[in-house]
Amino acid sequence: MSRTISRFTRVVASSLIVSCSLMAVPMHASAQIVPTDALVQPVSTGNVADSRARVNAFFARSDVRQAMMNEGVDAASAQARVDAMSDDEIRALDGRIAKAPAGGDVLGIIFTVFVILLVTDILGFTKVFPFTRSIR
Repeated sequence: MSRTISRFTRVVASSLIVSCSLMAVPMHASAQIVPTDALVQPVSTGNVADSRARVNAFFARSDVRQAMMNEGVDAASAQARVDAMSDDEIRALDGRIAKAPAGGDVLGIIFTVFVILLVTDILGFTKVFPFTRSIR
């Protein structure tokens, strides 16, 4: 038993010595001047009008207006706020609208309901899943 421990200790000590020795080896680093054009993308003004038109068309849809009314938001005031947005804000909003799922995030809703039912099942408030045990 003591031979196994001493071998293990030697292996660990040897690997630590090698690791610490390699940390002292200098690493090569280089620096270069990067031109501004490589980092900053030029702003195109043609896309702003298209983005503004898509956002206005989105807010003009009847289902969007109905959803805003259900939340207590006046459609005319929302449209006025959209008209007052800057070009960057319009581009960002257009990007979020384009990335939004058409029917909503059904998979996310199902997963959330599953997690809630699982937690309530484990806490003993419900008995939905047969594979869980209550902590009560």
